[in-house]
Amino acid sequence: MEPPFPGMDPYLEAPSLWPDVHHRLITAICDEIQAQLGPQYTAVITPYVAFESIDIAPVRLAVPDIAIVDREVSPIAEYSVAVAPAPLTGTAAMEVSTRYARIEIRTVEDEALVTAIELLSPVNKRPSFDGADAYERKRQEVFRSDAHLLEIDLLRAGRRPQLLTALPAAPYFIFLSRAERRPQIEIWPLTLRDPILPVPVPLRRPDPDVVLDVGRAIHHIYTSARYERRIDYRVAPPSPPLTPEDYAWLDAHLHELDCR
Repeated sequence: MEPPFPGMDPYLEAPSLWPDVHHRLITAICDEIQAQLGPQYTAVITPYVAFESIDIAPVRLAVPDIAIVDREVSPIAEYSVAVAPAPLTGTAAMEVSTRYARIEIRTVEDEALVTAIELLSPVNKRPSFDGADAYERKRQEVFRSDAHLLEIDLLRAGRRPQLLTALPAAPYFIFLSRAERRPQIEIWPLTLRDPILPVPVPLRRPDPDVVLDVGRAIHHIYTSARYERRIDYRVAPPSPPLTPEDYAWLDAHLHELDCR
């Protein structure tokens, strides 16, 4: 099945899907960039582990068919105690370790960082000391270096990377900070309705930029991972909620494609 959206699919943001989406998209982007780099550069994937609250399926306990019973009865067993069953059953919020990665373009000769590419994860945008605050500290370290920073934000929830400029109303963004132009940042707002156009990835001067087609990477992983098998477009709307205007368009669009 072809992806139903021209750009980002908001259903791919689901917590149960995003770690897999992130992994596949990082790999696809790295491969796309690596194919364009000259012999003096290399693109590498750098993994990291984040702790996040995601949906966890209940654990099924296997009960053996055969039991070995000791015939000797404990004195405690002679007394029966009435136990009240719990009137409610809930689900605990559990943080589990989730593997993510970033892309770094480095020089082959001395492995100096040239460009860092971040595909933001939920932990990067979580308003907390170890979430968005920690990501901002790492971001400022890059700003103080001579490396470029490309940030791809395909998540609507959470806190955006900090800017002094007010952002327009858009579900997704791409930010590019070129080392020689700081503090200016190039900004691409991304909508649900339009394709994601290719963006530049800078290298060291005087080498020209390479081109990153995020939209093509999203379409590639959607098809190769067969995400249509895991997404039911007929039921609940994507989470977090869309704006009324975006949801009206999404609903009409999916009906037009006979996905609803």
